[in-house]
Amino acid sequence: MKKISIILADDHKLIRDSWSFILNSDPRFTVTGETSNGDEAVNAVKKLKPDIVLMDVNMAPLNGFEATKLIAKYSPGSKVIAVSMHTMPAYAKRMMQVGAMGYVTKNSSKDEMIRAILEVHNGRKYICEEVKNILAQKELEEETAPGDMNHLSKRELDIIQLIKQGMSSKEIAAQLDISLKTVEVHRYNILKKLKLKNTAALVNFINANGL
Repeated sequence: MKKISIILADDHKLIRDSWSFILNSDPRFTVTGETSNGDEAVNAVKKLKPDIVLMDVNMAPLNGFEATKLIAKYSPGSKVIAVSMHTMPAYAKRMMQVGAMGYVTKNSSKDEMIRAILEVHNGRKYICEEVKNILAQKELEEETAPGDMNHLSKRELDIIQLIKQGMSSKEIAAQLDISLKTVEVHRYNILKKLKLKNTAALVNFINANGL
């Protein structure tokens, strides 16, 4: 039986080493490559054409979202499973929109990760239990709680990440190739959706939620 080939993309060596050991110890899997950032991941996938890519969402300079888009373009047969510290469904939804087939958090167990790999390899999408439970809880609520990140658009999530990096509105405009006025409108909408008064409150919100 042909082993399922896997590439690991994570900027923490200890995590790569741990998963490499676990997966290579299972006769169903073989880790054919390890990378520490999105650029390396895309290049490795182009060359090795693995069955599965375990993709950390938060990497620099090329993050998991952008790397997943490129992998879908250059190696559509390679299925991406996002691995993230974020439990918010908005992140899972965004990763699926750019081409991922699965989403698990770093709280997920070894058994759940293996289940995700097998499900995705067989052509089925997989969302971890932690995120599914959050989604189910939200469906039971009549109204979304104040300050919910799931109100934000993809562009607003992008801008929040750049604000976290300390960029000014002018720098964000240049980075995203949009007008300064558009950035200011997005910032206003972010504050309104999160029910925050100012940028200082937004920074505190970002830090408090580990974004």
